[in-house]
Amino acid sequence: MTVPLSVLDLAPLVDGGDARDALRRTLDLARSAEEFGYHRYWVAEHHLTPGVASSQPAVLLGAIASVTDRIRLGSGALQTGFLTPLAALEQFGLLDALYPGRFDLGLGRSAQRRKSDISGTASAPASAEPDQERIVDGLLIPKHYNYQVLLRSGRAQLWFKLLKQPGAEPHDLDTVVEDIEILRSGPYTDGEGNEARAVPGEGADLQLWILGSSGGESARVAGARGLPFAANYHVAPAKVLEAVEAYRAAFTPSKVLSAPHVMVSADVLVADDDETAAELALPYALWVRSVRKGGAVPWPTLEQARRHQWTEEDRELVKDRVDTQFVGSPQTVVDRLATLRRVTGADELLITTMAYDHRDRVRSYELLAKHWQS
Repeated sequence: MTVPLSVLDLAPLVDGGDARDALRRTLDLARSAEEFGYHRYWVAEHHLTPGVASSQPAVLLGAIASVTDRIRLGSGALQTGFLTPLAALEQFGLLDALYPGRFDLGLGRSAQRRKSDISGTASAPASAEPDQERIVDGLLIPKHYNYQVLLRSGRAQLWFKLLKQPGAEPHDLDTVVEDIEILRSGPYTDGEGNEARAVPGEGADLQLWILGSSGGESARVAGARGLPFAANYHVAPAKVLEAVEAYRAAFTPSKVLSAPHVMVSADVLVADDDETAAELALPYALWVRSVRKGGAVPWPTLEQARRHQWTEEDRELVKDRVDTQFVGSPQTVVDRLATLRRVTGADELLITTMAYDHRDRVRSYELLAKHWQS
C-alpha cells in the first residue's frame, strides 16, 4: 500500500552560508515539494542552534504559505514548554485566517524537562524495549541514545534560561491540548462569569497533531484524545515501535478520528545510484555528532566529512542515526521505506532530507516522490 509522503524541514544552514540563504532554500524547497506532490510541509522548532534557521515555525510557515497554493503546512513540532496554549492558538489562528484550511498545529513536549532532570539527580526513564540492536521484520531498531546527559549540561541550563520566563512552569501536555481545544471552540470561561476569546484562533480550521519520540506522555495523550500522532524514527529510532504501540493502546475514537492515524518520520537521501547517494550522505554523521555534542553546526562540506578523524567513541555516538538513515538509489530507498511503513503500520511518512548542495536536496525529494508513486 502506498501512503502519502510529507516533508519535515529544519531550514538548515550550510558551512559558509547564513540564515538568509537557508530560509530562501526552504521557500524554494516548499514550492518544489508542492510540485512533486508531497502532502504536507512541516517545519521544526529549534532554538540557539548555529546550524538551523527554523526557530519560529508560525513566522516561517506564513512565508511558505505566501509562495505555495495547496500543500498543507504545519509545525513539527511547536514546543509547548516555551509558550502558552493561547499563544500557540493565536499564532496558528492568524495563519488560518490568512490562508484558510491549510494548517496543522503539531505539538511536542520536547522542551519540557522532567523536574528530576532539572536537579540532575534522576536517571533516564527505563525503556520498555531491550537496550540492544535488533531487527524487527526487516526494520533496524538500534540501541537507545540517552539525551538526558545533554539536558543536564551547563549549555542546556543557559538555553532554558533564555527561552523561558523566570519562574514559569509549563502545563502538562494534556492540559495544553485541552486549553487549545476550549479556546478554539470558545469562549474560555473561569466558572465565575469571566470569559476570554482567542482572536484570531476561535473557530480556526486546524488539524491538531501530537509528536512523540517514545511511548510516554505524548503518545498516551494523542491516543486518549483521539488525535493523529507522529512518531520520530529519525530522531529516536530505538523507540519508534514503543511509541506507536503506546499510541494505539491508548486510542479512543473522537470526533476527529474513528481509528488511530500514525505518521512516522525518516532521514532520507536519494540520488541516481547507491554510490552517489552514499557520497552525498557523508556529512550526515559529522552533523549528528555536532547535535549530540551540544548543538547542530552548519551542514559540513564533503571535504570536511572526508577529512574528519573518527574515534571509536564518536562512531558509537552517531551509530543509531547513521544506521537508520535511508540512503541510496530510488529503488533502494523506496524498498527500505516500505519496510518502515509496514512494520510501524504508518498511515503517512514524514521525510527529512539534508545535503550541502541545495540541488542535491531538491533532487532527492523529486526522485523519491516519482518512484514512491510509481
